[in-house]
Amino acid sequence: MDIKPFYDPRTSTVTYVVYDAQTKDAVVIDPVLDYNPVGSTVFTESADEVIDFVQANGLRLGYVLETHAHADHLSASQYIKERFPGVKVAIGARIKDVQATFKGVFGLPDDFPVDGSQFDTLLEDGEVLTVGSLAFEMIFTPGHTPACGSYRIEDAVFTGDLIFQPDQGTGRCDFPAGSAQDMYRSIKERIYGLPDDVRLFTGHDYQPGGREVQWESTVAEQKAHNVQLDGTKTYDAFVEARTARDATLNAPRLLFQSVQVNIDAGKLPETHFLKIPVNVFKPKTDPAALEVSAV
Repeated sequence: MDIKPFYDPRTSTVTYVVYDAQTKDAVVIDPVLDYNPVGSTVFTESADEVIDFVQANGLRLGYVLETHAHADHLSASQYIKERFPGVKVAIGARIKDVQATFKGVFGLPDDFPVDGSQFDTLLEDGEVLTVGSLAFEMIFTPGHTPACGSYRIEDAVFTGDLIFQPDQGTGRCDFPAGSAQDMYRSIKERIYGLPDDVRLFTGHDYQPGGREVQWESTVAEQKAHNVQLDGTKTYDAFVEARTARDATLNAPRLLFQSVQVNIDAGKLPETHFLKIPVNVFKPKTDPAALEVSAV
């Protein structure tokens, strides 16, 4: 099993191609569709880099795996499906909770499904998805959103926005139905309960202090050094600190565009219009000083 990361500096997102070099079986995890809010234009530079790698290595792409409905970038899942007929999109079954929540926020039509049917495959906790020679276990890890899931294959776990590099901490929990309480339990019980040498691959890296981009750590490293939730921090201390931190954050720059598309499995609206709610999330500071960090 090999892992090829792709870093998108515009959104600080890490996309992964996980593949078997012998059998050529492969999946893509959390692909990015580029979006510029100035002019509301989409482009495919980030996704094309992933596609070029898949094609250049003769990989047989079976699935796009989403860790959650992202709030900071549009998913390129549908664009990849167009380029590779037969590819399916999978996500945790709790995406239904997020769809139901945001259907009201965006005033979506009554016939907008909130049963997850926009996705090809909904995965339950502990379910194993087999893609040729590759086998991924879905681990429900709510907190950042109620539908977040991590994917484990062999000694690697792809955590999405649950936990970042040790010098960054964890994802934020202040989105609708997010929960610092759930995040504590997800990290302490579902992640820190794994063997110390299990590798963790994060969904973002914001390069604190201007350091080089990083995306890989281990369970042992996180338990020893995570600045927001190490192996000794108590439930009450984490919930208090995480909640206080979230109270200082503005909404992500692409929140409304991203979630609106991503709860629909990455499909762009047929009308070519997105809905932008007003004052759903009130800014904590001057909008000119918006903080893009998700930590």
